[in-house]
Amino acid sequence: MVAMPAWHLREYHEDDLDQAIDIWDQSRRADEDQVFAVSEVMTAAKAGQPAVVAVVGDELVGMAVAQAHGKRGWILLVALASRWRERGIGSALLADLERRLRALGVRHISALLPAEAAGTKALENSGYRFRDGLTYYEKLEPVVTANAEVLASLGGRMLPEGLWNAMAGMEEEKDVVDRRVVLPLTEPALADRYGVAPPKAIILFGPPGTGKTSFAKAVASRLGWPFVELFPSRLAADTSEGLAVALREVFADLAELDSVLLFIDEVEEIAGARSGKAVDPGHGVTNELLKLIPLFREHDARLLACATNSVRSLDAAFLRPGRFDYVIPIGPPDATARAAIWSRYLRVAEGSVDVAQLVRASELFTPADIEFAARKGAQAAFEREVTHRQGRPATTEDYMTAIADTRPTLTAQAVQEFAEDIEKYRRL
Repeated sequence: MVAMPAWHLREYHEDDLDQAIDIWDQSRRADEDQVFAVSEVMTAAKAGQPAVVAVVGDELVGMAVAQAHGKRGWILLVALASRWRERGIGSALLADLERRLRALGVRHISALLPAEAAGTKALENSGYRFRDGLTYYEKLEPVVTANAEVLASLGGRMLPEGLWNAMAGMEEEKDVVDRRVVLPLTEPALADRYGVAPPKAIILFGPPGTGKTSFAKAVASRLGWPFVELFPSRLAADTSEGLAVALREVFADLAELDSVLLFIDEVEEIAGARSGKAVDPGHGVTNELLKLIPLFREHDARLLACATNSVRSLDAAFLRPGRFDYVIPIGPPDATARAAIWSRYLRVAEGSVDVAQLVRASELFTPADIEFAARKGAQAAFEREVTHRQGRPATTEDYMTAIADTRPTLTAQAVQEFAEDIEKYRRL
């Protein structure tokens, strides 16, 4: 029998996030309704509440998080990697959490978990007493908008929690968006105290497939605001009165919502550089949008996020600071980000795959390209197993073949042009 490598405990670090979410996924059943959402748990860990992880080398194999409220503490999470259970790790994590909670003055520690959830055995082994006869009540307050029918008519929706934490890689871009956009909107009173005006409109620019739409959705998820995506081409097709009129009507409807993140992808379609000629048909649409943005900015709990693959093609008046607070580049993933993205999609096969080789071979790949190649490689391994039934996992060769068969979205010229656009247009 091969001995398992030794594990040890340490404090949770922010760069543990992706592995922590993976551990959380492994520790819950598909039909299990968690008491504390993963976003709540990770927010507590980031805020400095007691959080400890178990690691083997660079691999995170367990995690426990608690929250202190005066003399009472709550265990929010005890999660273990599937192959590292029943090795005493859960009990060790709890013992470390208890020590940290006692240092904060906590004298009464409670845990609320679904029946048979991961961590229940560790709690029993650590001296926690099951309290029978208690009844748990919960009321989930829905996010209320001024007019739910308006939101539905605009195709808007509430996005699931955790989209921000689920984004693998792209840490530099996430840090910028977090500090410049999310924090002032989630901490408005503190921002006002320091004279920081929460942003009302931003532009995300970069090559196709780099994740601009994903960032917009993740911000809406993080804020808990409805997400409305505006499709200029669809607006033009749905009305006979012209795109400018349709835009005006949509913005009027948006004013009825309590909060909203409005996302316009490929905004160059309606905000391209004007020719200066009066007969230019694009003048009316661009002029209308330029008039609507200041009105949109007058409302609280509003964020306009526009995305473009070609920031240099936007009208100069559209780009000026009075309309957009930040112009943020969302670029192709570097090697570290590609490794994180590959690891996310190789969750089942990672132990049998040379991730570093895949990272080197996918230099010009966007996150979307990596997702496609990962799915293609997994499909090839799956079909082989269906045919031969050898129990052979997906291999490096499966994914290298998929990479070779995937045409990268990026080119060296596109990367060079993006670097030039950063120098000229970035505003943070």
